[in-house]
Amino acid sequence: MQTMAAKRVTMQDIADACGFSRNTISKAFNARGGIPEATRRMILAKADELGYRQQIRESSSAQAKQKQPTVKSVALFTQQKPMHYHYGTSFITAFANRLSRAGYSLMMYEVTQSEIRNQALPSNFAIDQTVGILGIELFDRGYTQMMCDLGLPVIFADTYARPDLTTMKADLISMENVNSAISLTEQLIEAGAKKIGFVGDINHCNSFHDRWSGYCKALGRAGLEQSREFCILAEDSAPYTNVAWLLEQLEKMPVLPDAFVCANDFLAIHLLNALKKKGLSVPEDIMLTGFDGTTQASLIDPPLTTAYIPSVDIGYFAAGMLLERIDKPDLPYRRTYIQTTPIFSKSVRIK
Repeated sequence: MQTMAAKRVTMQDIADACGFSRNTISKAFNARGGIPEATRRMILAKADELGYRQQIRESSSAQAKQKQPTVKSVALFTQQKPMHYHYGTSFITAFANRLSRAGYSLMMYEVTQSEIRNQALPSNFAIDQTVGILGIELFDRGYTQMMCDLGLPVIFADTYARPDLTTMKADLISMENVNSAISLTEQLIEAGAKKIGFVGDINHCNSFHDRWSGYCKALGRAGLEQSREFCILAEDSAPYTNVAWLLEQLEKMPVLPDAFVCANDFLAIHLLNALKKKGLSVPEDIMLTGFDGTTQASLIDPPLTTAYIPSVDIGYFAAGMLLERIDKPDLPYRRTYIQTTPIFSKSVRIK
């Protein structure tokens, strides 16, 4: 048997049921025309009985849902949410603000180690509601390639060490690392350092590898030997935050170097704590540099010589690049490096 569709109740149906004109019914609904309150209540009660007012509410709700635009989002994929000492905190804020002004929301997804190994998308990721992806603190080569193959606009803020940029189907934005690393190392050399070590996993990410390259270039220009005996280059999974572990690495060195170039401020601050624990003074006994220009670098004793990263500007530019890619997906892929600025402070001696 075919089910008949329910008949829509009209204002004329209410008028017929009440014995009034359609004009009177209209006045009752609009509270105008001097209709007695008792009559108006009777008309509204009859409308409820016939289902007219519920019908109006449902229709209005459906219309509102139809008119409400679907908010598309940009996905942020990361293995580790940036902490307060990381340039990414200000980067993400600036990135999200520019996206918001363009009408997009930012959804953050923390990618697990299991998802990295299996090259799987986060379980709650909705690709049909996503217009583009930002990758930050995400340095796995295979996972990066998987993201590039999704068919969505993608931009990476830094990437894995020594990337093959000719095959990466994504935009890349990063701070400039090599020149500032050269300047920091040269400052140590000018202050009298002859033996200079490097601290950090040079294969952790492309920016760390670039900073290592700048350090090596500065030593080469000065005719100084680059010796790994003076370096702490363990994988990033090593306990760089553990003072006891850092002291063990220092004890393994045949002699301590005159200075250390650290891959970022975070590593430099922990190394400073280890040197103090060993009874050494910075910069009198050993000089030290970091990289990132974090607030913490200026608050420690002594304040750290470092390189300032304009993270707000990088976030703003990154959002602009992604928005342009969303609008013009056939643009050539771009590699953009934003200048960093060395900040010379008291962790390096003044000669």
